[in-house]
Amino acid sequence: MRLTIARLALLAAGLVLASCQSGSKTAPAPSGKSASLLAMEQVAIAAHKCWIASKDPAFKSYQMANELNSYSGTPRFLLVPAKHYGGKPLLVVQAQGNSSKVDVFGPLMAEPLGARIGSDIARWQAGNPSCAAAA
Repeated sequence: MRLTIARLALLAAGLVLASCQSGSKTAPAPSGKSASLLAMEQVAIAAHKCWIASKDPAFKSYQMANELNSYSGTPRFLLVPAKHYGGKPLLVVQAQGNSSKVDVFGPLMAEPLGARIGSDIARWQAGNPSCAAAA
């Protein structure tokens, strides 16, 4: 019986020592943010800075409504009429699932401002946070 207890104690000590060894080095854990959320955060920050906070005259009649914390997996932001915040969105900018592809649609895209919106979004999505296209 003494021999069995000694063997069990030795086995337990071996298991404890084995669990203390460092494991293989792995990449750091991801932030938990989906590719779509990361892409939309980048675009939304630039859009707010360049269109709204800068008081750009072309966007004076619009307000930005952020919906980045979407549980549906579709982070987005909207441009709505400044005087009617609950009104129908005139522009929707969104990404879905685990894709970093940003979709842009709404009535503003058919207006003269649509070309600028499209080029701004494409520039910001590519990682260039500047407010103006390079000359």
